[in-house]
Amino acid sequence: MSVAKKDYKRITTKSLIEMKANGEKISMLTAYDYTMAKIVDTAGIDVILVGDSASNVMAGHETTLPITLDQMIYHASSVVRAIERALVVVDLPFGSYQSDPKEALRSAIRIMKESGGHAVKLEGGKEIKDSIKKILNAGIPVMGHLGLTPQSIYKFGTYTVRAKEEEEAHKLIEDAKLLERLGCFALVLEKIPAHLAEKVAQSISIPVIGIGAGGGVDGQVLVIHDMLGMNNEFNPRFLRRYMNLYDEMTTAIGQYVSDVKSRDFPNSSEQY
Repeated sequence: MSVAKKDYKRITTKSLIEMKANGEKISMLTAYDYTMAKIVDTAGIDVILVGDSASNVMAGHETTLPITLDQMIYHASSVVRAIERALVVVDLPFGSYQSDPKEALRSAIRIMKESGGHAVKLEGGKEIKDSIKKILNAGIPVMGHLGLTPQSIYKFGTYTVRAKEEEEAHKLIEDAKLLERLGCFALVLEKIPAHLAEKVAQSISIPVIGIGAGGGVDGQVLVIHDMLGMNNEFNPRFLRRYMNLYDEMTTAIGQYVSDVKSRDFPNSSEQY
């Protein structure tokens, strides 16, 4: 039986759990600045992820590792000022939570207090459970992240699909169930086989958001620069481009340069 879609004026962690229960898919995109976040929120997105992918698309680093906690707070605070409806989830950056639960709590508290974000996201399962428990005990909502975890790129050595082998797939399922038991409100699964992601989504009651994890999960997330075609060098199978802004923007900027050089801009109606 179909359930009528609820009109949420403000998305909360409770909203996402209701959406899963009602069979409504969850939409999630990244944003890193006020202007883009305003557009994304106005368009009706459910969740905005202030991802450590800012390290790649905003700062030009090869990996997500270099971005700092201060930089994540800067990006998150810019996003929070723009939104009226979406839930804002902020990545805890590499080195801010892995080894010391007390450090993890301090990092999460700084994000919540200084940015105004609504939740934090951490990569990993059993190996970071003490950090997750510490953050949750302080009343801070936590979103998990399993599968391909970009902060562990040098451990994996590649961005290839994860959990294709039985042992790793079994660990991923157990980690997902652990994250639910600990109290995480949702989980991101990145770049794993679709059948495994669907199995995970069906085995836990919290929402599962996929990126490169097929359509059998509870929602989808993409990096905004990728789905708008601002980055023309990244072409994974899971990416659907909804625009080709790279070409449109270079054409527009080129036209502006030409108009300035030819003295066409500004014309008489464009000056005081």
